[in-house]
Amino acid sequence: MSDLAGKKIIVTGAAGGIGLATSKLAASLGASVLAVDNNAAVEDTAALIRADGGHAEAVKADVSDENDVAGFVAECVNRFGNIDGLHANAGIIGAYKPFQDLTPEDWQRTLGINLVGTFLCIKHVAAHLVAQKSGAIVCTASVAGLRANAGPVDYSASKAGVISMTQTIAYELYGTGVRINAVCPGLIETGMTESIFTSARERGTEGRIGQVNPSARHGTPDEIAEMACFLLSDAASYVNGQAFPVDGGLSASHPWVFPQGKG
Repeated sequence: MSDLAGKKIIVTGAAGGIGLATSKLAASLGASVLAVDNNAAVEDTAALIRADGGHAEAVKADVSDENDVAGFVAECVNRFGNIDGLHANAGIIGAYKPFQDLTPEDWQRTLGINLVGTFLCIKHVAAHLVAQKSGAIVCTASVAGLRANAGPVDYSASKAGVISMTQTIAYELYGTGVRINAVCPGLIETGMTESIFTSARERGTEGRIGQVNPSARHGTPDEIAEMACFLLSDAASYVNGQAFPVDGGLSASHPWVFPQGKG
């Protein structure tokens, strides 16, 4: 069972969606949480946790800016005394254009936040974890980084990069006592996917969202948070260098035709 009692954890992208869910769950499991987001609403995340009796602070920062990342990592140490874990979750959907219409600027923005931003968070947090010879890092990747047709090309490439980086860094951290894993969400209702859910509700087809996975539904941020907190906890002490789909079974299949007459 996941237990984060006494642990000090940074969660990026914490103003909403998966980051908010992870922050709240981690705090409920006993962690002190530094909630980080480029959206000022991250203050609301910390306030919600404190209102529930948990321990949290908020920092507004841009994960694609190394000075900002170094700043909030130092802030975590200053406020909590040390760092035990990181959920590098901040990300964007990208330009959401056909690949022929993508510009270098589109790519730079998507990769800057999703891939380089994740790298910067790992780089600065890992320095502290290695020094204390313990700790865990979780990156939010995506099933779009595993196979095609789960997201636009710039987003998918960035998440494939997160998966590869997770696997590679696990070996660069060989023997340090520091673990790193990735969680690969399927279709989850968050601010990033809001347009999909809004359009389906307007068409009256909300019940069909997620029908192509064997669980026949979409997921929730809380379900991703459960996996993230498990991986951050000592219960996952022998889990390292892996990318875990949490997608209702979507990535278990080769191309598949949805059976007519169901759903």
